[in-house]
Amino acid sequence: MAQNVPMVEDEESFYIGSRVQPVPSTPKPDQSRFEDGKSNACKLSEMLGLEEFLSLNVWRASLAELIGSAILVFAIDTIVISSYETKTESPKLMMSLLISIIIAILLLAVNPVSGGHINPAITLAAALVGLISLSRAAVYILAQCAGSVLGALALKAVVNSTIEETFSLGGCTLTVVAPGPKGPISIGLGTSQALWLEIICTFVLLFASIWIAFDHRQARALGRVIIFSVIGIVVGLLVFVSTTVTGAQGYAGAGMNPARCLGPAIVRGGHLWNGHWVFWAGPTIASVAFYLYTKIIPRQHFHAHGYEHDFLNILKAVFIS
Repeated sequence: MAQNVPMVEDEESFYIGSRVQPVPSTPKPDQSRFEDGKSNACKLSEMLGLEEFLSLNVWRASLAELIGSAILVFAIDTIVISSYETKTESPKLMMSLLISIIIAILLLAVNPVSGGHINPAITLAAALVGLISLSRAAVYILAQCAGSVLGALALKAVVNSTIEETFSLGGCTLTVVAPGPKGPISIGLGTSQALWLEIICTFVLLFASIWIAFDHRQARALGRVIIFSVIGIVVGLLVFVSTTVTGAQGYAGAGMNPARCLGPAIVRGGHLWNGHWVFWAGPTIASVAFYLYTKIIPRQHFHAHGYEHDFLNILKAVFIS
């Protein structure tokens, strides 16, 4: 941090012509350590983006994340319910196609305001890479979770009790209780399998689509419409794959969005809390794995604006201070 501290010439070099010697005096306490500590603390505060907690613009941007997340939960859950209630031959395929479309539309609507995250996994990955600060990420994730609750409340207000009971407001489930020959039984997917599906599907989402949006070369070359359409298609494919590859009834498929799973769980409760941690742990692990991948590949192959908030740089600043 020495480059941030002004260098002051000593008296001998200042009076270089007459070689005046400094007059002996009472030694003053060394301020360099205090100044270095203060400089490190200020730089760490900037890297964490702590001032953004008080920024009105950040909170205004988070409003787009809140509304986008609310619409996302309401739209996706109604798509899930409608796909099965219409008794089509391929409800999972129809559901995946409709989810692709709604994701692309929402990202196009939210992107100009907040960057178009509407997903804590994407927000965390962006924060780790350094595209946004951890403070902004915390505000966004809070808004996304609040929006998810609002979306679930809106859905609860319009569906009847039978549909709510049958589909659990479209929430993320690992297992459900079903009638069996000797009484109710729990059917669904094991925790370890579901966790691996969350990790793999979320990583594929980040690698195969969000990576394009993070790289400003491809973002500029392809344009927002194509990029967000690709993201929507990838999400739809992952939904289709995760709901069909296991063949387990009671398993709702990979969530890939912890906030989307949280809203119905809070509003509906009950078995939606069973294994709910999986829908948070999986995307978190995937986001960290994606960040590590960006650190391993050659720097020239990753072109993104930012880096001042890179997580490793923050850790370095913490240990230096």
